[in-house]
Amino acid sequence: MTLLDRWLEFADRLSRYAVWFGGALVLASALLVSVDVLLRKLLLVSLGGADELSGYAFAIGTAWALGFTLLRRANVRVDALYSRLPAPLCAVLDIIALLSLGLFIGLLTQQAWDVLATSISFEARATTPLQTPLWIPQSLWVIGLGLFLFTLLPLLLRSLLALVTGDLATVRRLAGARTIEEDAADESAHTAALRVKE
Repeated sequence: MTLLDRWLEFADRLSRYAVWFGGALVLASALLVSVDVLLRKLLLVSLGGADELSGYAFAIGTAWALGFTLLRRANVRVDALYSRLPAPLCAVLDIIALLSLGLFIGLLTQQAWDVLATSISFEARATTPLQTPLWIPQSLWVIGLGLFLFTLLPLLLRSLLALVTGDLATVRRLAGARTIEEDAADESAHTAALRVKE
């Protein structure tokens, strides 16, 4: 197993923990908003800040789930033309897609870091009743984006290595758009696993 494969394996494990953390944040915010709505409806009182906290949770949860989504190839891709192209061209397009994504996320992470640094230097707080110190949600958001870059880099390098060595099957497995057959096989395996648990 190469260093890139070990890095990818570690990134995969890390992304599983990250997606659980992100999902827990989103679930907690949904519960908080639900409680707030019920209290307002039934008792005419509000917890206050539920909408602000749920906004932070959504941004952080999304950032922390990006790596997991990428490794599972679960991102939305328009592949009407892609599925009809020859395998070598698809592999090149997959690499271009990863490079483009890496460039975009790299720029986004740099800008997010600048926003965080500005918030820290000015001790910025939200202009809301909670007056949340903005460095707290922004730090978690930047960490999520950083985790995504940590996952994207070995995936890109491993895919490039596979392309250079002519291993188009590995490029497809790592970076290619999922096929209907792959989705159906995953759903069948998931259903079978659920039946075994019953």
